[in-house]
Amino acid sequence: MTTPPVALIIPALNEQDSIGRVVGDLPRDLIYDIIVVDNGSTDDTARRAIDAGARVVREPRRGYGQACLTGIEAVQDEAAVIVFVDGDYSDDPREVAQILAPIIANEADLVIGSRVLGQHEWGALMPQQRFGNALATLLIRWMYGVRFTDLGPFRAIRRDALTRLDMADRDYGWTVEMQVKAARRGLRSVEVPVSYRRRLAGESKVAGTISGSCRAGWKIIATIFRYARQQDGQQLPASSSLPS
Repeated sequence: MTTPPVALIIPALNEQDSIGRVVGDLPRDLIYDIIVVDNGSTDDTARRAIDAGARVVREPRRGYGQACLTGIEAVQDEAAVIVFVDGDYSDDPREVAQILAPIIANEADLVIGSRVLGQHEWGALMPQQRFGNALATLLIRWMYGVRFTDLGPFRAIRRDALTRLDMADRDYGWTVEMQVKAARRGLRSVEVPVSYRRRLAGESKVAGTISGSCRAGWKIIATIFRYARQQDGQQLPASSSLPS
């Protein structure tokens, strides 16, 4: 099977200690364009990303979703698939191949890397992350009729499918917005196991503080309810998990 042109977007805010390793470990034979969106970093993130071989796009407006939207705008026309991965090295960039596999095999439009299904380092998933994931995915199953185990950021999506989703969230609700909109529009969504480890340095912008966790949790739950109210009553296909 032929691999379609793949672009990869890395939103990054003050990740100078890890961004070079993320970019350096990416399989270049699968990805033709690596875009690091510098989301207003005050450290050396941008230079280290460039040194590692990435193309840097600057987005001073803070927000995870905003950085992703800016990255999408920067993707070149020929890209047929877009991968998203964080810049803190908690996900393994070498696992891009398993994220892409269901799309290449024409088994999926959206692939979520599930940290819950995969191997994760002790302490990598904070208790609030585990609880938030469990609650959010339970609500999605109840309100949308689809089954997910994770809302993790490591994911791939066909570009034409992403266009259909008309993504809008500029902050913490980005990942869950993609998943519930995919359900509403009948996209084929699957999960694959991915490994997860503690970040190399610093603290998570979301799970690293109580206030960040609360803000993220509220936004995620609000997003789930918001789009559920807009459902048209049609039965939606269930997402699935692929074996490793």
